[in-house]
Amino acid sequence: MSSRQEEKERRRQERLAAEQEAARRQASRERLQWVGGGLLAVLAVAVLVAFVIVPAVGGGDGDDPEGDGGGPKTAATGDTPPIPPQADTNLQSSVKSAGCTVQTFPSAGREHSANPADWKFKTNPPTSGTHDPTAATDGVYPFGKMPSVGQITHALEHGRIGIQYGPQVTEKQYAQLETLLGETDNFHQLLFRNQTKMPFAVAATAWTQLLGCKTFNPKVFDAMRNFRERYSDLAPEAVP
Repeated sequence: MSSRQEEKERRRQERLAAEQEAARRQASRERLQWVGGGLLAVLAVAVLVAFVIVPAVGGGDGDDPEGDGGGPKTAATGDTPPIPPQADTNLQSSVKSAGCTVQTFPSAGREHSANPADWKFKTNPPTSGTHDPTAATDGVYPFGKMPSVGQITHALEHGRIGIQYGPQVTEKQYAQLETLLGETDNFHQLLFRNQTKMPFAVAATAWTQLLGCKTFNPKVFDAMRNFRERYSDLAPEAVP
């Protein structure tokens, strides 16, 4: 029990540090906005003067928007929909109430291979087995997107929780799952579209552990909360 409490305290300290860093960055952005606003005002005056002096000269606005590349977000957005508050803190009863199942499997191996043909899994979705040498990045992947199954399995080996959804899940339900991850600032979690044709609408995986739910209903959120609380950071490689 003491080691579990120590792990919870470590995770709490990590979240506090992340919040402090986010506050520092926000303050820095605000300062830059003030400075940028002053520079824009000066530039506007200069352009106006130039226009008055040389009215025949014109120019473009110089906009060059860039995409985000479709990678994972580090935190849930502030406009995600609300989800039911936690009512059941017991894993087994919450899983039963949600109509889900939770299972523990023997390890299928921890070997690494960059060749997808070598990736071997015995559960669907995978919970262990030969996988990619690179672990998937924590965070929320855009709706319908996912890292490779080999990288996901490596992330599980690092103690991550992989929350995944099937093709029947709507974009609104995906946004609710994003809210779920945001409750803990995405701490050691990934949200992505399943690619293994799993027999569930939504599932959560940890190393050798699987929570599977055939329907997406409001009670699924408590089952997910209790699963991640029970199995987060309990893998062979505890990687910060």
